[in-house]
Amino acid sequence: MSETRRALITGITGQDGSYLAELLLGKGYEVHGVVRRSSTFNTDRIDHIYQDPHDPDRRLVLHYGDLTDSSCLRHVLTLSEPQEVYNLGAQSHVRVSFDQPEYTADVVGTGTLRLLEAIRDTGRETRFYQASSSEMYGDNPDVPQKEDTRFQPSSPYAVAKVAGFWNTALYRKAYGLFACNGILFNHESPRRGPTFVTRKITRAAARIRLGLQEKLFLGNLDASRDWGYAPEYVEAMWMMLQADEPDDYVVATGVTHTVREFLTAAFEEVELDWEEYVEFDPRYLRPSEVPMLRGDAGRAKRKLGWEPKTDMRGLVKIMVEADLARARKEAAAAKA
Repeated sequence: MSETRRALITGITGQDGSYLAELLLGKGYEVHGVVRRSSTFNTDRIDHIYQDPHDPDRRLVLHYGDLTDSSCLRHVLTLSEPQEVYNLGAQSHVRVSFDQPEYTADVVGTGTLRLLEAIRDTGRETRFYQASSSEMYGDNPDVPQKEDTRFQPSSPYAVAKVAGFWNTALYRKAYGLFACNGILFNHESPRRGPTFVTRKITRAAARIRLGLQEKLFLGNLDASRDWGYAPEYVEAMWMMLQADEPDDYVVATGVTHTVREFLTAAFEEVELDWEEYVEFDPRYLRPSEVPMLRGDAGRAKRKLGWEPKTDMRGLVKIMVEADLARARKEAAAAKA
């Protein structure tokens, strides 16, 4: 019988971490996740698999840890002995990174370096995935963006992600680590945090439809993004670590839409005119805006066989239906 593969996921309680954990458990992995200690539970996205009564072997194991603590990372690696490590942990909100630049740099940039060095110190043969970001391209006007497009970061978050990218590439070159950067363009789902613009929109559309909310306040509606569906993107992460050789890959749909188009599609799903409910708020503008991001995932298609399946309209429908279900529960609870 072959040995059960073990994977370690930082950021397991986030959108991508929860979908990746589901994917790996479905493939028979033993999954270890790093979670930060807090005064409240923040495991909502993984509670359904962590408490799964059909998994008596408890193949999902959680460890307290933090990307700012190198000794803790070494301890978790020693306990879990993973063959694959997926670094998804981050302060991932671009706008917030302007308010907390030092913290963002420490977690996103230096945190990646700490994890790489901890893996190197173990001496184990470990494959490493780094969650890089399309934000690294910033306001570079060259579109579509590919793996060799010049980075031009326009936020503290993007600068930190560039540092993580190059350290991952360095450890691959200098130490022979099987290390891959996945340059993922925007990817959304019903598990997206409600402070991110896409989820903020779909949640508001559902709550306004049911009379739970009156207005939605937004910033720049003209920003164009390449939006995909998160469960499909985490599959690309896994595929990168199954390849014969490590490489860097753009993961994207190749199609852009403005925030205004996403907003229109969401309110159409609930049969409302968004212009009657949405107001501009300058607080949501970034000090430095990124006008357009569109990726070319040709390398991922050629070398991994990965392609996106869900377009923007399909993504909006999935998210709005999930938020309508949540809003109906909220409305029922308010009446009880």
